[in-house]
Amino acid sequence: MMLLNTSDVDVSSFLLIGIPGLEHMHIWISIPICLMYLTAILGNCTVLSVIRTEPSLHEPMYYFLSMLALSDLGLSFSSIPTMLRIFLFNTMEISANACIAQEFFIHGFTDMESSVLLIMSFDHFVAIRHPLRYSSILTSSRVVQIGLVFAAKSILLVLPLPFTLKRLRYCNKQLLSHSYCLHQNVMKLACSDNRVNFYYGLFVALCMMSDSVFIAVSYVFILKTVLGIASHGERLKALNTCVSHICAVLIFYVPIITLATMHCFAKQKSPLAMILIADAFLLVPPLMNLIVYCVKTHQIRVKVLEKLGLHSK
Repeated sequence: MMLLNTSDVDVSSFLLIGIPGLEHMHIWISIPICLMYLTAILGNCTVLSVIRTEPSLHEPMYYFLSMLALSDLGLSFSSIPTMLRIFLFNTMEISANACIAQEFFIHGFTDMESSVLLIMSFDHFVAIRHPLRYSSILTSSRVVQIGLVFAAKSILLVLPLPFTLKRLRYCNKQLLSHSYCLHQNVMKLACSDNRVNFYYGLFVALCMMSDSVFIAVSYVFILKTVLGIASHGERLKALNTCVSHICAVLIFYVPIITLATMHCFAKQKSPLAMILIADAFLLVPPLMNLIVYCVKTHQIRVKVLEKLGLHSK
C-alpha cells in the first residue's frame, strides 16, 4: 500500500467516527441501519430485475428509474458497509487509499444521482409538453446515449478529486468527522496547501447544485404547460405524474442544502446534528426512492408484487 508521506509522520490510515456521545448505543443503532441497507439493496435489485425482464416496462421512464436505482445501489455499496463496521464492530480505522477511493465513489454516485434526477425532470417535461411525440423524441437508443453521457460526465467530474488528495501532505491529524470519507473532510486534515482541492471541490459542488437549478427551471416550464391545459382533471393527472419525482428531488437535495447552509451560516454548528444529517443523506434516498416509486407507480408496484408472489395476475 502506498503511504501518504509527510515531513512529520507517515499517515497510512484515517479514523472515522460513529455518533459521538452515543457510543454505548452503536450496536442498537446498527440494527435499523442494517435493515435499511438490506431493504434498499434487495428492493432496488428487484426493481432492476423487473424492469429488465418485463417488456411492458421497456420505456424511457422506467429506463431512467433503473438509472436512479443503480445510483442508489452505488451510494449504498460505497458507504454503508463502512458505517456498519463502525457501529457493529467499533472498527474506526480505514486505510488512506481506501478512504480516498471511497470518497471518489461517493461523490461520483452522488453526482450521478443528481444527473439522473435532472434527466427525469426533462423526461416529465417532454411527456407533458409533447405527449404525442414523446416516443419519437425519447427513443430507447437516445435514452441509452443520454445515460452514458451523464455517467461519463459524473466520472470525469470527480476523477481529479483522489489525485488532488494524494498530492497533499498529511500531518498527525487522522480523525475525520463522519462515518465515511468525503473530499472536503479529508482535505481539511492536510498540512500542505490545499487551495487546489478547495476550489475544485467547490466547482464540483456548484456543478451538482446547478442540476437542482435546472430541475427547478424544468418544473417552471412544466407548470406553465399544465396551466395551459383546459381540463381541470387533465391538469391534476399531469401533475400527479410528477409527484414521485418531486419527492425524490426533495429527499436527495434537502439534506445537501441543509448541510451546506449549516456549514456556511450557522454560528454554532451542532456536530451531532451534522453527523446525523450526513448519515441520513446516504441512508434515506436509496430506501425512500424505492418506496416512493413502488407506491406511486402502478406498473412497478404490480410487477414487483407479482415477482414476490403477492399479487394475482
